[in-house]
Amino acid sequence: MSWRVSMRTSRWVVLIVAAVVGLSSSQSLRAQGEAIRTAKAAPKTSKPAPRLPDGKVDLSGIWSPDQHFIYDINGALAPGDTLPIQDWALKTTLARGSKDDPEANCLPTGVPRQAPYPWRIVQTPSIVFFLFEGNIHSYRQVFMDGRPHPADPDPTWYGHSVGTWDGDTLVVDSTGFNDKFWFDFAGHPHTEKLHVVERFRRPNFDTLEYDVTIDDPGADTRPFVMHGKSAYQPDTELMEYICNENNKDVKHILGKDPRNKLGQN
Repeated sequence: MSWRVSMRTSRWVVLIVAAVVGLSSSQSLRAQGEAIRTAKAAPKTSKPAPRLPDGKVDLSGIWSPDQHFIYDINGALAPGDTLPIQDWALKTTLARGSKDDPEANCLPTGVPRQAPYPWRIVQTPSIVFFLFEGNIHSYRQVFMDGRPHPADPDPTWYGHSVGTWDGDTLVVDSTGFNDKFWFDFAGHPHTEKLHVVERFRRPNFDTLEYDVTIDDPGADTRPFVMHGKSAYQPDTELMEYICNENNKDVKHILGKDPRNKLGQN
């Protein structure tokens, strides 16, 4: 039997059990999830973002996840915006049960989804790494050496990513995805036509902000933009986490998680 052995896991097990046995309202679940996500938020300071010797903003550090990139991407949209989802994709989302989520079965989250655990950015001049504590200790690599995307990419969970700087903003362009991962716990799908552009900025020492443009003509009627924010995590390190596609707990996850928009109906 394989168990998730991060000490942080216990906080999320409580939420999963609560969702199964039923709480008084979906609002109480969302409130608890938000409280857990922000419990380790970095103390607010007035320090500016650090910079490297070449003058570029240093995005390196351990960062908190954004709950809207975990449970339901509807929450990451700008106020008043809606997902431009095609009919087949909406039907697929409604039909999916949370126990079938590839991430819940120890497979990679894909892009731009996050796991409910801290993650680290390691920034070098030639490559930027995103290291993930959760799921399978997986990673993304962003090539900064000017190379193009491969003409005929082999579709993968994290795709092929190249990065450039637009002033103090790191722009990450990614293609070459497979269609296996879900965008969120709600079950929103995508196709291999997916093209993702992420814009990361660090307006101060404690904050990482990002705008993510999703362009998938196979699943959506138009491109759309998601917005996220992560807090710097001081005095912590990524912890060991074991899953390895053998999670024994998914049979206890029933129906839709009430924290996502479709789960509230």
